[in-house]
Amino acid sequence: MNLVAGAIGGNAAGKASPSFDLGTLGNTISGLVGGGVLGQLIPLVIPAISAAAQGGNLSVGSILTNLIGGGVGGAILTAIIGAVKNRAA
Repeated sequence: MNLVAGAIGGNAAGKASPSFDLGTLGNTISGLVGGGVLGQLIPLVIPAISAAAQGGNLSVGSILTNLIGGGVGGAILTAIIGAVKNRAA
């Protein structure tokens, strides 16, 4: 879930701001990594999500939290990489 949301978030960030655009493949890869990393950090920050996942009581809210976290993580990492790439150029 986090990886897909991250890829979507990365592509959205790249297309929303041409200065951060890494191309479709670059946006997708950075989004996957960002979504995956933030998706792993969210349960550490919000233990209730982790407890719900382990107890089998996943709710719509926890699923949405994971999707939003993955999307935001993908967008953030894409923006950071895009900014660094443009500064180096």
